[in-house]
Amino acid sequence: MLGMIQILLKLSRKNKQALIFLFDIFAIIGSTFIAYYMHLGYFYYPAGDSALMFVIFISPILGLPIFVYFGLYLEMIRYMSFESLWRIAQAVSLYSILWTLVAFMIAINGIPGPVIFINWLLLILVLSSSRLLARWFLLEVNVHNNVLIFGAGEAGRQLSNALAESKDYKLVAFIDDDSNIYHHLINGLVVYSRNDLKELIKSKNITEVLLSIPSLSRFCRNEIINYLEDYPVIVRSLPSVSDLAQGKVKINDLLEIDLLDLLGRDSVSPNKNLIKKNIENKIVLVTGAGGSIGSELCRQILFLKPKKLILYDISEPSLYLIHQELMNDAIAGIEVVPVIGSVVERQRVKVIFKYYGVQTIYHAAAYKHVPLVEYNPSQGILNNALGTKIVAEEAISENVETFVLISTDKAVRPTSVMGASKRIAELILQALAQQQHNTCLNMVRFGNVLDSSGSVIPLFKKQIKTGGPITVTHSDIVRYFMTIPEAVELVIQAGSLGDGGEVFLLDMGEPIRIYDLAVKMIQLSGLQVLDENHPNGDIEIQYTGLRPGEKLYEELLIDGDFDSTEHKLIMRAKEKMISWDKLDPILVQLNEAAVNSDTQKIYKIISQIVPESLLTIKDFDSIESSGLNKK
Repeated sequence: MLGMIQILLKLSRKNKQALIFLFDIFAIIGSTFIAYYMHLGYFYYPAGDSALMFVIFISPILGLPIFVYFGLYLEMIRYMSFESLWRIAQAVSLYSILWTLVAFMIAINGIPGPVIFINWLLLILVLSSSRLLARWFLLEVNVHNNVLIFGAGEAGRQLSNALAESKDYKLVAFIDDDSNIYHHLINGLVVYSRNDLKELIKSKNITEVLLSIPSLSRFCRNEIINYLEDYPVIVRSLPSVSDLAQGKVKINDLLEIDLLDLLGRDSVSPNKNLIKKNIENKIVLVTGAGGSIGSELCRQILFLKPKKLILYDISEPSLYLIHQELMNDAIAGIEVVPVIGSVVERQRVKVIFKYYGVQTIYHAAAYKHVPLVEYNPSQGILNNALGTKIVAEEAISENVETFVLISTDKAVRPTSVMGASKRIAELILQALAQQQHNTCLNMVRFGNVLDSSGSVIPLFKKQIKTGGPITVTHSDIVRYFMTIPEAVELVIQAGSLGDGGEVFLLDMGEPIRIYDLAVKMIQLSGLQVLDENHPNGDIEIQYTGLRPGEKLYEELLIDGDFDSTEHKLIMRAKEKMISWDKLDPILVQLNEAAVNSDTQKIYKIISQIVPESLLTIKDFDSIESSGLNKK
């Protein structure tokens, strides 16, 4: 039976319509014979050729055009509603009237009044019930995911209504912590308590839990997520309250659990004055506009209404994608300009700043993947450190009002060339800020962002999807995490706080052990970790060893001292700096070494500029022995 249903479901829409059309022909003919039988009490066969022809041929010819006119074959069975049944009733009523009139006109006598009424009623019942039965098969028998809604409030009820039209989900129950509604019915489904969850998952074969409590704080939401970790179910969350209010609740809006929920941190509303200060009605340029941070900067900047937004990136594909996205979201009167160029091309940078009259720069361009920069140290130094020097000097030359460098926690006591290159970039800005000019140079330092290219999150998702294993470099490695939108929003505000030469730190919350993050992602995907304690688990976690330049933990402060600011998630670091007179000659040597790909000299100069660096010649020798980075 189910096999036949699956075959029917795979038919094209035209073939399905043809089957319904054929069924309706038999329904029209059959209802007439049954109406006679129900009235007379015995099977009646119409006497005469004209009467038989009327029942078998003329009746469908009368009925089918009417059914087509009322849209009975345009209706998608899966989405049938009361309005659909009303159209069937109207169509059959009009057909019955015409059927009676034509029968009278062609002098077919002996049609009792009760037969006309029974025929009308039967046909409505047959057409309606057949379609409702088909809908039941589509929505019940063919559904593969049994789900329950955690949260029986207004949002949960709206979600249950949306699920009623889903072909992928079958709602079987509600869970709620409100004891006043235990065992009550919502849309015909029982509301259970949290204590019933284990038995429900087992007895009803539940595969997914849909969180429908959008008003909860991150802390409370995180508490529920932690509670659900012990169960083999996928957890998805409902969109925000504002999306609910705008009527945007659809099944496609159900998201895999927001990783910000795993951080257990509430978002903080932005300071409107800070976030608009350097953007509103100004000409803004973003370097590295196609990257993870750069593209999010561009999105948020656009909606803060700059006069013009310049997208600057060396990657043509990345630049094209972000430009097309922003053009689709373009706000009237705001010009978005894509510019191909490298931050190490001084003349190109100068021309762009001058031509467009740039007022604010967010410098996000950087090579950021630690192992790749470790294998290509000369390019990391040229782009990240000396590229920053070029962009900052040309910003000063062209009287750009504000320059904000996007830095990283890897710049603190760096163990990698990437981290060292970013620390040198910070020192360059600090030194340049001490000179006399009209440009405010600031830096914002923060840790890892969730779902950026190269981060562990998309890697873990891919590994889980392919059945594992998940690879973690070390069992004790920890990292600070923040979402990209959250980090960018704070970057924009931090850039408005400084007077020049300041390093701002973002409050990243508590560091997270990467192993724990991997375990949570496995569990919230409805799977179990495969290890010695769980030999029947699904996904194994394997340790691959620290990569070149990688640290077990990251820090945000070099000297451990900082001041608070008017924003509670932004701090001002107190750190030593190098004067421009001392720094500039060393940078000339560093540039020469990088241009000549003199890796050993690069490492020696790094240790001179960044004495707190943990990157040593011994580190270089270990990389050199792999056959990479040789001149």
